[in-house]
Amino acid sequence: MGNNRMAVSFLLLLLILIFALFWEDTKVKVLASDSLLSPKGVNYEVAALMALKIKMRDDLHVMDGWDINSVDPCTWNMVACSAEGFVVSLEMASMGLSGTLSPSIGNLTHLRTMLLHNNQLSGPIPVEFGMLSELQTLDLSNNQLVGEIPSSLGFLTHLTYLRLNNNKLSGQIPTLVANLTSLSFLDLSFNNLSGPTPKVLANGYSFTGNSFLCTTLEHSCTGVSKPENETGLSPKASGHRRLVLSLAVGITCTFVVSVALLVCWVHWYRSRLLFTSYVQQDYEFDVGHLKRFSFRELQIATGNFSPKNILGQGGYGVVYKGCLPNRTVVAVKRLKDPNFTGEVQFQTEVEMIGLALHRNLLRLYGFCMTPEERLLVYPYMPNGSVADCLRDTRQAKPPLDWNRRMHIALGTARGLLYLHEQCNPKIIHRDVKAANILLDESFEAVVGDFGLAKLLDRRDSHVTTAVRGTVGHIAPEYLSTGQSSEKTDVFGFGVLLLELITGQKALDVGNGQVQKGMILDCVRTLHEERRLDVLIDRDLKGSFDPMELEKMVQLALQCTQSHPNLRPKMSEVLKVLEVLVEPVTEESQGGTHFCEARDCSFSVNNSDLQDESSFIIEAIELSGPR
Repeated sequence: MGNNRMAVSFLLLLLILIFALFWEDTKVKVLASDSLLSPKGVNYEVAALMALKIKMRDDLHVMDGWDINSVDPCTWNMVACSAEGFVVSLEMASMGLSGTLSPSIGNLTHLRTMLLHNNQLSGPIPVEFGMLSELQTLDLSNNQLVGEIPSSLGFLTHLTYLRLNNNKLSGQIPTLVANLTSLSFLDLSFNNLSGPTPKVLANGYSFTGNSFLCTTLEHSCTGVSKPENETGLSPKASGHRRLVLSLAVGITCTFVVSVALLVCWVHWYRSRLLFTSYVQQDYEFDVGHLKRFSFRELQIATGNFSPKNILGQGGYGVVYKGCLPNRTVVAVKRLKDPNFTGEVQFQTEVEMIGLALHRNLLRLYGFCMTPEERLLVYPYMPNGSVADCLRDTRQAKPPLDWNRRMHIALGTARGLLYLHEQCNPKIIHRDVKAANILLDESFEAVVGDFGLAKLLDRRDSHVTTAVRGTVGHIAPEYLSTGQSSEKTDVFGFGVLLLELITGQKALDVGNGQVQKGMILDCVRTLHEERRLDVLIDRDLKGSFDPMELEKMVQLALQCTQSHPNLRPKMSEVLKVLEVLVEPVTEESQGGTHFCEARDCSFSVNNSDLQDESSFIIEAIELSGPR
């Protein structure tokens, strides 16, 4: 009987443990998906990174892509995240950064790696580093940090690699840091540290270059002392040994330097031959054919990815201007994604994207793929993006007039319609905004970055746990549930129309008469009050048709309905724009118009998501690649 009771008790205890483990696992998953956002939708890790950016001086503009309005910091330059979406790595070494370190770094509680060496950072090391309980690697070497080493670093029980050498740190070495059992390497050399040298448990360590440090002898420290001769050799034998050792080291160094010089010469000679062969090549980009570039080719084209050649930065990576040996100017996008897809999958998706050929889509020239790199090569757009032309006051280009803005809207709609209804499988862009609409030499709209969206089946919507995009442009259903469809792009297109009308950002409307805020909310209010003249971009200076302005605002409001079923398809949007921008006779349209000049509305049907559009693009739209 006693044995039976013990067995029953053991089983009950086992069940309780299994339930506890399951509950903790469920709680962790819920926290991983929800804890990043506050009730107001602010990502705490975004706030911590922005505070870090504010304290630093970024002369090379490597943090320009960091945006407080971003939903996901995992797409930022130098930032890497875990599968759950937490920031786990900041690799900011040799980036020309100066300024000080913000105490807000302590809020990145999932951080495992932080590399800030070879910069010009000053000020003390924040004690908040001790809050990074998961930190494994910390390298702050070769800066100008001052003050004492925080004892709080001794609380980092997972820390295996710590480098603080070549700074101006002072004070004693904290005992807690010296006693860290997890440390494999500790380097505190070339600082101004003083006091006794504690016993260090790390496998490897260095205190060289701290002239005020002293060794302890019988619990006293009277100055810098030299270790005794532990070899037991006489001074004469020791001197003979040093001579032999010096000769051996000298001969070895001479041999190593000679070999290194020979290797460098061979490498230079081969590079020169390769470059000569590249110059003799002629790059032909045939329709349906993608060029596979080597990483070395794109290094040469972009000046080793020089910061001077940066055209822009976004959620997917950095774009560089490059020049191929045949003098073709290109744009090279260096993708920033710590979780690369497999080689076969990436190449398959890129080749499928390369088949999307349309005059209003950015042509993909080719790609480069290495175990560590993914790069895409596009033609260079001399007039930049719509956002540049609308808001960059430094440029010498004339402002966009009303007629040109209308044609930009028309060209963008044609490109999106091709992605939605002519591609198989269809492509959902998921980030339609002025910054992703490029302008060629004739200021014709070219939709860019569509190749970085997921390729979908024609009847499927897409659900993703990593919402990517820009606040103000994201459709409500995508932001709340992660579900995207063609109607997600329609919403972004509607916001783009409002940007073309106002010349303002989606989150920054304010021309003296309107308060700053969401562009959509402002436009809805002014449309109800019939005060659209307040919205119009001042650069237009009255050179617009009030009736066309009214129709464009109505179209934008239809596209930005909160429910996706209430929004029109891009085929319907295109028909409206063609009537407004390129009026045609009734004969050319079979005697009917989609909307009259004074009335423009859409018929909404709940079956829109199942029915495919019967609208066919005219042959002139498929005029070939750029």
